[in-house]
Amino acid sequence: MPLGHESRFVRFVRDLNHRICGWPADIGGRYDYPGLLGLSQEEFKLEWRSRVERRMRGELASFPDVIRDICRSRGLDADEQSVQSLYQARIQEKRIPFEAVRPDILEMLANLRTHGWKLGLISNCSEEEVRGWEDSPLAGYFDDVIFSYEVQCCKPDPAIYELACRRLQILPEDCVFVGDGGSGELDGAHQAGMKVIHAVWFNPYVESRYAQLSAPMQLAAALPVR
Repeated sequence: MPLGHESRFVRFVRDLNHRICGWPADIGGRYDYPGLLGLSQEEFKLEWRSRVERRMRGELASFPDVIRDICRSRGLDADEQSVQSLYQARIQEKRIPFEAVRPDILEMLANLRTHGWKLGLISNCSEEEVRGWEDSPLAGYFDDVIFSYEVQCCKPDPAIYELACRRLQILPEDCVFVGDGGSGELDGAHQAGMKVIHAVWFNPYVESRYAQLSAPMQLAAALPVR
C-alpha cells in the first residue's frame, strides 16, 4: 500500500491475496477436471502452475483462455459449456475472501488512514481473482491499486514497483513495502529501492532477511518516523 502524509509521500505497498483476504490456497482439487476436461487433478495442477507467470502478466487474458490453452497443449477438445462452468465456479470461489476480510486488517488500514498515510496495493493476480474487489470493504482504503494482469508485469520484476511509485508521483526510497514474501516480492521491492517489512501473520514459514511483523497492528510502530 502507498502511504503519504503532508508534503512527504511514503508508499506502503501490500499484496492482496493471503495478507489481506485469507485467499484460498489453489484452484486444483476443487472441480471435476476428469469429467469436464479429461484431465486428472494432478495433470491439471501441473498445467495450471506452469502458466502462473503468463496468467499474472495477462498474456492469457482470462480463465477460459487458460483452460483452452491447457486443453490444446494436451490435444483435448475444450467443451465450451464445461469451460464456462469452471469459469463461473472460479469467480464465485474468488469472491469469498473479499466478503470475509479479517477485522484486524480493516483496523490496521483504518489506523493508517487516520494517521495520514496514503495507501496503495500491488497484487499478482488474474482478472477473475479480483472480481470481488470493488464490492469489498478493502477498496475504500486504497488510493491506488495495481493488478498485475492489467499492466502486463508482475512481482518480483522491479518495473511493477517503479510503476506504482510513478502513479503516486513519489520516489522508491520514500516507500515501504509490506508482504509475506511470496513470488520473491520482498527482494523485488528491495531491488526497486524500497524499505521492506516482512508480514508473517499469514505464512510464518517463509524466511527472509527483512524486519518481521507477526500481527497487522504492529505495523504502525514499525513504519518510519515522519
